[in-house]
Amino acid sequence: TDQHRRNVEDALGWQDAAEQSLSAITAAAQRARDLLVQGSSDSADRTSREAIAAEVEQLIASMKENANATYRGSHVFSGAMTLTAPYDAGSADDSYHGDDAGFDPAIPGIVREIGPGVSMTINVVGHEVLGRGQAAGDDGLLHVLRDAVDHLRAGDGPSLRGTDLSRLDDGIDSLLEVRARNGARSNRLETALTRLDEMKESTVRQLSETEDADIAETLIELNSQTAAYQAALRAGASIVQSSLMDFLR
Repeated sequence: TDQHRRNVEDALGWQDAAEQSLSAITAAAQRARDLLVQGSSDSADRTSREAIAAEVEQLIASMKENANATYRGSHVFSGAMTLTAPYDAGSADDSYHGDDAGFDPAIPGIVREIGPGVSMTINVVGHEVLGRGQAAGDDGLLHVLRDAVDHLRAGDGPSLRGTDLSRLDDGIDSLLEVRARNGARSNRLETALTRLDEMKESTVRQLSETEDADIAETLIELNSQTAAYQAALRAGASIVQSSLMDFLR
């Protein structure tokens, strides 16, 4: 039971690390949307759009940095490749470098046993959150924002107002779905931890009832045995009345 509690607490720590990163990525995506609304306006000139494009690029780098979050030395969004950062935050390469463990049903993810015979996958893979980049053409957040940067620098307001904003909204919705799933896992883990605490309390009580001594009964038995022992010593002493003269004979 203690081992299962440790497993659950470790899983909760993993979930908390993931949620902190997802929250920061969501805030960056919302900020990027606000910037795209500004940049899509026909009143925005080339200079302002260039400044917006530069800020969006910084937001992209921030998203990738948050996606590279670790928990106890393990990357939380890289699938089973926990020693590999899912994204290269310092370059224009937006490809995903982890694997599909936990996303592909055929590939086991990061699993914790949270109860007798009960296991739970706790990880989210990075491409569910940000996608695989512009080159993959998957309409993930990184793909959409890279397209938006290109359209900002090209002064393409119609694309920004139309497809870019719509695709970005879809990406944010997908991100919120991932956060909701992560939150549901956290709730399940909290419930499991409460159940394990109750199980431990019950187990300790049962062990106590089975193994612990009845103090009152034990003291009575001890006193009874002590009295019998002392009586036996006195009886023996009265029967064997040896003296120094007995030994001299």
